[in-house]
Amino acid sequence: MKLWIKNPLSILAENAGGGIVVEGTTIIELVPSGANPSLTYDSVFDASSHVVIPGLINLHHHFYQTLTRVFPAALNKDLFPWLKTLYPIWAKLNPEALRLGTRLALAELLLSGCTTTSDHHYIFPPGLEKAIDWQVEEAQLLGIRVVLCRGSMDRSQKDGGLPPDSVVQTSDEILEDSERLINKYHNSNEGAMTQIALAPCSPFSVSEEVMHESSKLSKKHSVLLHTHLAETEDENSFCLEKMGCRPLDYLEQVGWLTEQTWLAHGIHFSDTEIQRLGASKTGIAHCPSSNMLLSSGVCRVTQLEKSGVPVGIGVDGSASNDNSNIMKEVRQAFLLQRLHNGSQVTHLTALSWATEGGANVLRRPEIGRIKPGMQSDLALFKLDELRFSGYGDPLAALVICGAERADYVMVAGKWLVIDGQIPGLNLNELKNQHHKAATDLQAIYLK
Repeated sequence: MKLWIKNPLSILAENAGGGIVVEGTTIIELVPSGANPSLTYDSVFDASSHVVIPGLINLHHHFYQTLTRVFPAALNKDLFPWLKTLYPIWAKLNPEALRLGTRLALAELLLSGCTTTSDHHYIFPPGLEKAIDWQVEEAQLLGIRVVLCRGSMDRSQKDGGLPPDSVVQTSDEILEDSERLINKYHNSNEGAMTQIALAPCSPFSVSEEVMHESSKLSKKHSVLLHTHLAETEDENSFCLEKMGCRPLDYLEQVGWLTEQTWLAHGIHFSDTEIQRLGASKTGIAHCPSSNMLLSSGVCRVTQLEKSGVPVGIGVDGSASNDNSNIMKEVRQAFLLQRLHNGSQVTHLTALSWATEGGANVLRRPEIGRIKPGMQSDLALFKLDELRFSGYGDPLAALVICGAERADYVMVAGKWLVIDGQIPGLNLNELKNQHHKAATDLQAIYLK
């Protein structure tokens, strides 16, 4: 069936003022202003009150952290003490809580216009060994496109790391399960709905063996690598003390400085290191809200891009943001980077980070753009709230006036959000179940 999304109020695409035609999972035609499609179409969606953009791409998240938003004991702490406060709570995660945390995060993302999301799950206490399997199931039920990162930690406090013994696994357990997940779920085809990436958590929680072996698995199966890097000066100090080198040097030593890798945060790089990242085409997930909340620093996005580094946006975990709204994160990135780089950063720049920028980081050329042949992943926003009244440029209004909720969202040709709702998902029931699971989890810690 061919659907004409007709005469949008505005659209983030060239020569498409008359809309676009989608057939199944694919965009097949851009319609110029005042024209009709050259192809026969079966149905029409009147988009005259909608701003149409490519589906937004979230490069970094921790779904389970929706269960510990604004936890009192973790407030007003820098990264390392913040982690040490929350690890004991996360160690008590159970399967149902994980499912609810995942479901709620995915719902938040969809409603904010996200069509592709990554998640970095690295907590595997006893009973949570199938965490990624459950995340796959939750994503498939909602229909969102995902890159699920099989996170890992094997360096606990007794080994000089940060996490407690209860949340780490052995290197054998990590590597065996990583390969199992790749073989079971990873789809490398164009338009894939589910992909797996390998994601040892960070230099201060993972052994050199796991980093090396994950790199080997990545090459063997052609899957991406992901980790936190250069998030804080504390991390730089840790690496210098424990490994005798800076984080990027360590990354190169373990075979990770490659175009198959993308890094969360990427704040504390020197000019020379930025050039090295550009030469290797290693990607960066810019997480502005988390970086500001944890006072970690500011990612040098424009310098990274000038050096050839692919850059996109991540909302990061809901315990350090504290929400899962990718459209709000676009505005946050716009404001933060404009503060540091001036008016060269525009609303279109910020939107590009969350669309084609994210697609470039994930090596997914078929998403993140509205062009013939691309996947039909779209987010449609109305400008009918008080915050938009008086707008001039509709696309600029999305970012600068602060859009938060999409009216319609399409993933692979299917409407997953209709009139601001997710069909088949009772949001009030989900919110109540999730909040109870969060309260119960935190109560265990407080006993």
